[in-house]
Amino acid sequence: MKWFARVDVSERKASKTKIKDEMERWGGRLFIAKILTNEVPPTCEPLGRYNKLIIASGLLGDTPVTTSGKISIGGKSPLTGGIKESNVGGFAGKRLANLGIRAVIIEGLPRKPGTDMLIINSKGIELVPVPELRFKLVSDTIKYLRTHFGNDIGIFCIGPAGEMLMSGAGIASPDNNDIQIRYAARGGLGALMGSKGIKAIVVDDSNSKYKPEYFDRELLTRISREIIDDLKDDPKTENRHLYGTPAIISLANKSGLLPTKNFSVGQFEYAEEISGETIRKVIAERGKEGRSGTPCVPGCFIKCSNVFPDKKGKKIVASLQYENIIMLGPNCGIGNLDDIAEMDNLCNEVGVDAIETGAALGVAMEAGLMKFGDAKNAKDMITQIGKGTVLGRVIGNGAYITGKVLGVQRVPVIKKQGVPAYDPRALKGNGVTYFTSPMGPDHTAGNAFETLKTTDPLGIEQQVENSRRLQVRAAILDSFGLCIFVRPAFVRNPEFLFQVLKGRYGWDLKIQNVLDIGMEVLKTERKFNSLAGVSEDSYSMPEFMMDEPLPPTNSRFDISLEKMKSVWDIKQEIF
Repeated sequence: MKWFARVDVSERKASKTKIKDEMERWGGRLFIAKILTNEVPPTCEPLGRYNKLIIASGLLGDTPVTTSGKISIGGKSPLTGGIKESNVGGFAGKRLANLGIRAVIIEGLPRKPGTDMLIINSKGIELVPVPELRFKLVSDTIKYLRTHFGNDIGIFCIGPAGEMLMSGAGIASPDNNDIQIRYAARGGLGALMGSKGIKAIVVDDSNSKYKPEYFDRELLTRISREIIDDLKDDPKTENRHLYGTPAIISLANKSGLLPTKNFSVGQFEYAEEISGETIRKVIAERGKEGRSGTPCVPGCFIKCSNVFPDKKGKKIVASLQYENIIMLGPNCGIGNLDDIAEMDNLCNEVGVDAIETGAALGVAMEAGLMKFGDAKNAKDMITQIGKGTVLGRVIGNGAYITGKVLGVQRVPVIKKQGVPAYDPRALKGNGVTYFTSPMGPDHTAGNAFETLKTTDPLGIEQQVENSRRLQVRAAILDSFGLCIFVRPAFVRNPEFLFQVLKGRYGWDLKIQNVLDIGMEVLKTERKFNSLAGVSEDSYSMPEFMMDEPLPPTNSRFDISLEKMKSVWDIKQEIF
């Protein structure tokens, strides 16, 4: 990828700059970290003129390596006030890479209110007014774009929540047939996009003449095949293909780490009714539009996504994933798959993060606005987000704001972001990651669930070491533009990490050089957060998680702040 683009929405102008020098080695999450730290004042207003929305392909974005269509979106978070990178599937990432564009940096503020779409193609980059899309739901926006541009385009778009600058808003990206609707969901980046006046981004690579210049095509092709061969032999791959991410629901429930009724219990009585095995069975029985084992990016071998249908076989939502199921389901006391799928779809339509929204709904239930298990009123609250009612705006701004407005003390947030679907009292490695990661509590920043068999999840020992290892690995994959689910192949074969870069770019690297990429990501992000005043020094774990025992394990989060902060001082092997 030869270029990065800048779009100034104040002047309504765009330009392309050739990538050179040290920037050649910035991809995905590292690109975002470097641009934000170099160009954005850390104390700026997240929705103001100095913040920037950055869309960045990984270093392998224009290669055939499996899952390399993942793309990173970032900026200063409207939710946490710190740095944020959220990666997403869909088909727009590959199309951007196919144009030879490593990244798009959107800056400034519109001189007057309006609704624009940004068109990126082989002819250039253009802002076009689309007032008819103002406050449209995500599905209606996508339908409009398909009518005008056809199926052979990539799309990023926001719903009404992003246009109303709600800090729980995300950015949607569908596949070519608009079956899978994927989200760069965490951190409120949809509000950042909305602040720039951009409703949608259209990426058209149909007439692109760009051809990647591989240093050693044969090497890259061989390593790409070996990665797939390795994943084929991994039982986790088959499990994810059959059941998707919901495959872990039963184990999470058995381990007592499943957030239930606003993180008050670690097990859910109806867990088996929403398990991965049950979901696959229901999809098969209902048939028609229902599917298991579908990809979210072109060329994905793992295929962990699904299409969940209603009783007549018509799609409700795609994809129904672990995080969304748990936060909208057990965390809200809801155990009916159809209700959970409908809530997930409503989140997609209005354009909010289902994890953050599930956390906010749990807080609202704690406050007594509705009872736990009340799916009808929960759906109504999500609908109100899209309508911009006062209550809808409260919920749409996330769990922290919801707790403040409703006067709730038990609010599951760290750095003002909702905690995802692993209670850190029963999976303490995740607690360390949630607290120390520059991303805040993010399940993709270094998830310790995989350590259940090797480390006592309730103990203190090895949790800090595990978190550091997992965070560095995640930062590397996010900079390469790869899904976290290919991680096992690289853990078993660390040489793959530098061989793919050798094949693509001709770089002569060793494993330590690649590890330095991950460390550089985290170092740069931590620098930004420190200057923004949102480092771990400024926050604590939620007090209720340190004080209240979590049934059934009755564990508290008891790893000290001092010990967690030592995560950055430990010297150890990452792979």
